[in-house]
Amino acid sequence: MKRLFFGGIHPRYNKEMSLTRDSLNTVSPKQVIIPLKQHIGEPCQPLVKVGDRVLKGQKIGDNDGRCVPVHASVSGTVSAIEPRIHPNGQMVEAIIIDNDFKDEAVAFNGCDIPLEQLDVDTVLHTIREAGIVGMGGAAFPGNIKALASLGKVDTLIANACECEPYITADDTLLRNDPEFVIEGMLILQHLLSPERTVIAIEDNKAIAIKKLKAFTKRNPSIEIAVLPTKYPQGSEKQLIQAITGRQVPPEGLPINVGCVVFNVSTVAAIYKAVRLGKPLFERIVTVTGEAVKEPQNFIAAIGTPFEDLINAAGGLSNTVDRVLNGGPMMGTAQADLSAPIVKATNSILCLEKDPNAKVENQVCIRCGKCLQVCPMRLKPLYIAHSVTLGDIEDIKRLNVTDCMECGSCSYSCPAKLPLTDKCREGKSMIKEAAEQ
Repeated sequence: MKRLFFGGIHPRYNKEMSLTRDSLNTVSPKQVIIPLKQHIGEPCQPLVKVGDRVLKGQKIGDNDGRCVPVHASVSGTVSAIEPRIHPNGQMVEAIIIDNDFKDEAVAFNGCDIPLEQLDVDTVLHTIREAGIVGMGGAAFPGNIKALASLGKVDTLIANACECEPYITADDTLLRNDPEFVIEGMLILQHLLSPERTVIAIEDNKAIAIKKLKAFTKRNPSIEIAVLPTKYPQGSEKQLIQAITGRQVPPEGLPINVGCVVFNVSTVAAIYKAVRLGKPLFERIVTVTGEAVKEPQNFIAAIGTPFEDLINAAGGLSNTVDRVLNGGPMMGTAQADLSAPIVKATNSILCLEKDPNAKVENQVCIRCGKCLQVCPMRLKPLYIAHSVTLGDIEDIKRLNVTDCMECGSCSYSCPAKLPLTDKCREGKSMIKEAAEQ
């Protein structure tokens, strides 16, 4: 098999758990919590006050600078504007809306003019006003990424790899609505005028691949690249190398090698914003894991508490050990299940205790596996050693800032050393040193 990028691992994927249902259920929470910061950049300022009645899709928060707005995901009354727990563990100012279950929405004014007549500035403004961010986890404002790529990229890639174990939100989107992604790619293709347009997907998603290929027969300018399943195939730098053979330089960006990558859920959201006039106020979320009773995918309103979605999936089993926002490799553990899903939440993972998670007397056995699997060709063990010593100059020399915290090193370490945590700590040390 062709080696498309260095390193990587093959964990148990466990994706079949949440793919047993053909239809998508929806969850209608009694209350939604809309954090005013769900993106990389400046937080929103509220545009409503306590006591106001809002409609689904109404813009309720915005700001200047690198910011995208947030929208009400249900109709109802604003009952509070106050700090609430965010899935990242921080307290973030949020707008709390009590659902009136009337499901009344603002008018969605889409655009059906021919593709070639779409004005670039208008489309970029529409993407921004719809509150679209990277929905694969990065949460970078979609309009800024597209604007920065104008005239600077020759390759447009839609990331459908979804390489994290357990998660099937993107797969479910492609099984149910592949045309949303195709039409979204045509809009981005019109904006960016790339020489090559690719939807990259791993070969463990046979149904989605079949449906995508059926649609691309009518749109031959879009290529479907089926890649061998390997984690972390869906990481931008690894995906670019797999598709183009180009390597993004250390501390570089995809644009440095003429590429731009959008998650397929983001692409579908762009289609809905431009053609249907719908802002980003809901998304597909996978609720799965051995410790939830009925794993499945939901169409969930942004701001729905984790506990509401878990209850809709049958509730937690008695064997639950932890609940993660995201997947088992890069997800973050949740201490409070009242935290809401945000635009970048693709999964709620409920896990049982792993008896092999830790071992006593953790000692490196010099096996070299962490060096073999790191997709960025870093030296996790040496980074961990320098972090323990507090040697910031050596941490910099070892290029820890290139670590994407994929977890491959920790997963592969027979001694169960917290190598990813050490890399994360090393990046924090560099940042703190720079601020002094």
